[in-house]
Amino acid sequence: MALMITEECINCDVCEPECPNGALSKGDNIYIIDASQCTECVAHYDSPQCVEVCPVDCIVQDPAHIESNEQLHAKFEGLLGVQA
Repeated sequence: MALMITEECINCDVCEPECPNGALSKGDNIYIIDASQCTECVAHYDSPQCVEVCPVDCIVQDPAHIESNEQLHAKFEGLLGVQA
């Protein structure tokens, strides 16, 4: 699954620089994760880095974007332009 940020976000700016795919951006009131770029850090790290640094635990799996680890890895390869 891609991740999403809930309304509990305090706009602390810690998550954005941690994303290796550039999937995070500042929204009007909270940060937003672009599901088309979020791989939950698959192939980069063992766990999603934004979740690791979030001080209020407001980053959760997005039920609207269910993906397996294989799909997330394929997305990672697509973002890098790597052919499987």
